[in-house]
Amino acid sequence: MRIEDAPQAGWYPDPEGGSRLRWWEGTDWSDRYRMRPIENFVETIEAEVKSGHSSGSHRWVPDDPGLGNPNVDTQAVVEQVRMAARAEAERAAQMFGAQARSAANSFQPLISEYTIKATKWFRRIGILIVLFAAAWFAFQVFAQKSMFDWIGDRIDNISDNLNEQNGAGLGDPGDVIDLTG
Repeated sequence: MRIEDAPQAGWYPDPEGGSRLRWWEGTDWSDRYRMRPIENFVETIEAEVKSGHSSGSHRWVPDDPGLGNPNVDTQAVVEQVRMAARAEAERAAQMFGAQARSAANSFQPLISEYTIKATKWFRRIGILIVLFAAAWFAFQVFAQKSMFDWIGDRIDNISDNLNEQNGAGLGDPGDVIDLTG
Protein backbone atom coordinates (compact mmCIF):
# COMPACT_ATOMS: atom_id res chain seq x y z
CA MET A 1 0.00 0.00 0.00
CA ARG A 2 1.24 3.46 -0.81
CA ILE A 3 1.53 6.05 1.95
CA GLU A 4 -0.90 8.29 0.09
CA ASP A 5 -3.53 5.53 0.15
CA ALA A 6 -3.13 4.80 3.88
CA PRO A 7 -6.01 5.76 6.20
CA GLN A 8 -5.80 9.00 8.11
CA ALA A 9 -4.43 9.01 11.62
CA GLY A 10 -7.03 8.06 14.20
CA TRP A 11 -8.50 5.37 16.45
CA TYR A 12 -9.22 2.08 14.67
CA PRO A 13 -10.02 -1.47 15.83
CA ASP A 14 -6.84 -3.18 17.05
CA PRO A 15 -5.48 -5.44 14.27
CA GLU A 16 -4.19 -7.83 16.94
CA GLY A 17 -7.77 -8.53 17.98
CA GLY A 18 -9.71 -7.85 21.10
CA SER A 19 -12.31 -5.24 21.90
CA ARG A 20 -10.03 -2.23 22.15
CA LEU A 21 -9.05 0.52 19.77
CA ARG A 22 -5.51 1.32 18.69
CA TRP A 23 -4.09 4.60 17.41
CA TRP A 24 -3.08 4.58 13.73
CA GLU A 25 -0.41 7.25 13.12
CA GLY A 26 -1.05 7.40 9.41
CA THR A 27 1.89 5.14 8.52
CA ASP A 28 2.15 2.69 11.40
CA TRP A 29 0.35 1.49 14.54
CA SER A 30 1.37 3.13 17.81
CA ASP A 31 1.46 1.58 21.28
CA ARG A 32 -1.52 3.66 22.43
CA TYR A 33 -4.74 1.77 23.18
CA ARG A 34 -8.16 2.61 24.53
CA MET A 35 -11.46 0.89 25.10
CA ARG A 36 -14.21 1.18 22.56
CA PRO A 37 -16.71 3.94 23.39
CA ILE A 38 -20.28 3.09 24.27
CA GLU A 39 -22.68 2.94 21.33
CA ASN A 40 -24.73 6.00 22.28
CA PHE A 41 -21.59 8.06 22.33
CA VAL A 42 -20.65 6.94 18.82
CA GLU A 43 -24.14 7.77 17.52
CA THR A 44 -23.98 11.19 19.18
CA ILE A 45 -20.60 11.97 17.62
CA GLU A 46 -21.74 10.74 14.21
CA ALA A 47 -24.85 12.97 14.43
CA GLU A 48 -22.68 15.95 15.37
CA VAL A 49 -20.28 15.27 12.50
CA LYS A 50 -23.15 14.92 9.98
CA SER A 51 -24.84 18.08 11.17
CA GLY A 52 -21.60 19.99 11.26
CA HIS A 53 -22.47 21.06 14.78
CA SER A 54 -19.79 19.89 17.18
CA SER A 55 -19.32 20.53 20.83
CA GLY A 56 -15.59 20.76 20.19
CA SER A 57 -14.64 18.03 22.61
CA HIS A 58 -14.79 14.44 21.46
CA ARG A 59 -13.42 12.94 24.64
CA TRP A 60 -15.29 10.00 25.99
CA VAL A 61 -16.09 10.33 29.67
CA PRO A 62 -17.96 7.58 31.50
CA ASP A 63 -21.24 8.37 33.16
CA ASP A 64 -20.16 8.24 36.79
CA PRO A 65 -22.07 10.46 39.19
CA GLY A 66 -19.20 10.33 41.70
CA LEU A 67 -16.64 11.47 39.14
CA GLY A 68 -15.22 14.80 40.21
CA ASN A 69 -17.16 14.74 43.48
CA PRO A 70 -15.00 16.34 46.17
CA ASN A 71 -16.82 14.42 48.94
CA VAL A 72 -15.36 11.07 47.84
CA ASP A 73 -12.56 9.81 50.11
CA THR A 74 -9.78 9.14 47.62
CA GLN A 75 -7.60 7.43 50.22
CA ALA A 76 -10.35 4.87 50.87
CA VAL A 77 -10.71 4.27 47.12
CA VAL A 78 -6.95 3.89 46.74
CA GLU A 79 -6.86 1.44 49.67
CA GLN A 80 -9.71 -0.60 48.18
CA VAL A 81 -7.87 -0.76 44.87
CA ARG A 82 -4.68 -1.86 46.65
CA MET A 83 -6.52 -4.57 48.57
CA ALA A 84 -8.18 -5.80 45.38
CA ALA A 85 -4.83 -5.84 43.57
CA ARG A 86 -3.18 -7.74 46.44
CA ALA A 87 -6.01 -10.27 46.55
CA GLU A 88 -5.75 -10.77 42.79
CA ALA A 89 -1.95 -11.13 43.00
CA GLU A 90 -2.29 -13.73 45.78
CA ARG A 91 -4.90 -15.63 43.81
CA ALA A 92 -2.68 -15.58 40.71
CA ALA A 93 0.32 -16.71 42.79
CA GLN A 94 -1.67 -19.62 44.24
CA MET A 95 -2.91 -20.61 40.81
CA PHE A 96 0.60 -20.37 39.35
CA GLY A 97 2.00 -22.37 42.28
CA ALA A 98 -0.57 -25.12 41.74
CA GLN A 99 0.23 -25.25 38.02
CA ALA A 100 3.98 -25.29 38.74
CA ARG A 101 3.61 -28.14 41.25
CA SER A 102 1.48 -30.07 38.77
CA ALA A 103 4.06 -29.55 36.03
CA ALA A 104 6.93 -30.48 38.34
CA ASN A 105 5.17 -33.71 39.29
CA SER A 106 4.44 -34.63 35.69
CA PHE A 107 7.94 -34.05 34.32
CA GLN A 108 10.94 -36.21 35.12
CA PRO A 109 14.18 -34.23 35.35
CA LEU A 110 16.58 -34.79 32.46
CA ILE A 111 19.41 -35.69 34.81
CA SER A 112 17.36 -38.62 36.09
CA GLU A 113 16.58 -39.73 32.56
CA TYR A 114 20.24 -39.63 31.53
CA THR A 115 21.36 -41.23 34.80
CA ILE A 116 18.95 -44.10 34.22
CA LYS A 117 20.27 -44.52 30.68
CA ALA A 118 23.89 -44.43 31.87
CA THR A 119 23.12 -46.98 34.59
CA LYS A 120 21.53 -49.30 32.01
CA TRP A 121 24.59 -49.04 29.76
CA PHE A 122 27.01 -49.68 32.63
CA ARG A 123 24.92 -52.66 33.69
CA ARG A 124 24.90 -54.06 30.15
CA ILE A 125 28.66 -53.55 29.80
CA GLY A 126 29.21 -55.22 33.19
CA ILE A 127 27.13 -58.24 32.15
CA LEU A 128 29.09 -58.52 28.89
CA ILE A 129 32.40 -58.34 30.78
CA VAL A 130 31.26 -61.09 33.16
CA LEU A 131 30.10 -63.26 30.25
CA PHE A 132 33.36 -62.77 28.36
CA ALA A 133 35.38 -63.49 31.51
CA ALA A 134 33.40 -66.70 32.12
CA ALA A 135 33.83 -67.73 28.48
CA TRP A 136 37.57 -66.99 28.62
CA PHE A 137 37.95 -68.96 31.86
CA ALA A 138 36.02 -71.92 30.41
CA PHE A 139 38.14 -71.78 27.25
CA GLN A 140 41.34 -71.66 29.30
CA VAL A 141 40.29 -74.66 31.36
CA PHE A 142 39.31 -76.62 28.25
CA ALA A 143 42.41 -75.53 26.36
CA GLN A 144 44.74 -76.44 29.22
CA LYS A 145 43.08 -79.83 29.74
CA SER A 146 43.20 -80.63 26.07
CA MET A 147 46.76 -79.28 25.87
CA PHE A 148 47.85 -81.47 28.79
CA ASP A 149 46.05 -84.43 27.22
CA TRP A 150 47.84 -83.73 23.94
CA ILE A 151 51.19 -83.35 25.67
CA GLY A 152 50.53 -86.57 27.60
CA ASP A 153 49.66 -88.37 24.39
CA ARG A 154 52.79 -87.04 22.72
CA ILE A 155 54.94 -88.15 25.63
CA ASP A 156 53.34 -91.59 25.52
CA ASN A 157 53.97 -91.79 21.75
CA ILE A 158 57.56 -90.66 22.15
CA SER A 159 58.20 -93.17 24.94
CA ASP A 160 56.56 -95.92 22.91
CA ASN A 161 58.74 -95.04 19.93
CA LEU A 162 61.86 -95.02 22.11
CA ASN A 163 60.96 -98.36 23.62
CA GLU A 164 60.41 -99.85 20.18
CA GLN A 165 63.73 -98.49 18.94
CA ASN A 166 65.60 -99.88 21.94
CA GLY A 167 63.96 -103.26 21.53
CA ALA A 168 62.22 -103.28 24.79
CA GLY A 169 59.00 -103.94 23.11
CA LEU A 170 59.94 -107.37 21.65
CA GLY A 171 59.16 -109.59 24.57
CA ASP A 172 57.61 -109.61 27.98
CA PRO A 173 58.89 -107.15 30.45
CA GLY A 174 59.63 -110.10 32.73
CA ASP A 175 61.99 -111.62 30.18
CA VAL A 176 65.19 -109.90 30.99
CA ILE A 177 68.33 -111.38 29.56
CA ASP A 178 71.30 -111.16 31.80
CA LEU A 179 74.26 -110.38 29.57
CA THR A 180 76.80 -109.89 32.35
CA GLY A 181 77.12 -113.34 33.64
